[in-house]
Amino acid sequence: MAAEENQTCFEGRTLQNFQVYLEQSGDHEASLRCVHNILPGEFKRIGAGKSHLDVLGVGSGGGEIDAPMLTLLQSTFPGVPITADIVEGSSQLTDNFKGINNSERHSVIALVAKTTNIQKIPFTWYTMHSEDYERPVKEKGDMKTFDFIHMIQMIYFVDNLASTIKFYHSLLKNNGRLMIIVEADNSGWDVLWKTYTKELCVGAITECRSSGEVISCLKSQGLKYEEHVIPNTFDITECFNPKSQTGQCLLNFFTVKDNFYQSFTPEIRAGMLDLLRNECSSKKDGRVFFNNNVSCILVHA
Repeated sequence: MAAEENQTCFEGRTLQNFQVYLEQSGDHEASLRCVHNILPGEFKRIGAGKSHLDVLGVGSGGGEIDAPMLTLLQSTFPGVPITADIVEGSSQLTDNFKGINNSERHSVIALVAKTTNIQKIPFTWYTMHSEDYERPVKEKGDMKTFDFIHMIQMIYFVDNLASTIKFYHSLLKNNGRLMIIVEADNSGWDVLWKTYTKELCVGAITECRSSGEVISCLKSQGLKYEEHVIPNTFDITECFNPKSQTGQCLLNFFTVKDNFYQSFTPEIRAGMLDLLRNECSSKKDGRVFFNNNVSCILVHA
């Protein structure tokens, strides 16, 4: 569950927790499996016969997933102009992403060093919440539309799931696709947050959402979609060592808190740790592996 754009997300201490999570979890690698296994065929269908292609990334973070997707789209249609609009609430992550296509040098540019060809793509940057992007677009009335819109691990942070999906779906061009990547139903995230809703849904995230909630929303709006589940697990054994800095960062990120041990009563902490060990994970060779399955949902225009 990657944080997207709330004021508590991806600045300062929370950014540190997120970076530790990315290093440990394979979350980006799971999303990239979607890119490599699912998107080649989708891009061929999306772009067939079009003279230009427009992409919108909502909650794009530092661009680690956007860059491979744009590279794939460009290689699929090498002679077709592409534009990319990026909506991301973290100024620090946006600056990191901008390092891809200008002369600045950021520490994360090595992550996308092999994608320098996207420097040819004109970017438009919106450093704001997704709802803050939505409001002026609706007021202006002259809405730019897109062939491909992606919302990767950010749907947890929007105020209204149904209206958000309806709005971004309305921005799709003919034969376009909206791709939503979200924690899978019954994943470790889903179990933790639905068990401790009262304690966890009090800040940046106000309600529990996994692929189940997203699909229910799509069905209620009569939208056509396809779901692809991407299996993923990672070792969270360090979470059960109170002296482990890595474990503390993971626990902070799991619960969207700055300090797990100070944020909950001893009883709640013990219950969460027991749940993480026994209901959210599997065990192998004395290690604890968190169920980090994600769902890639492709919504048709």
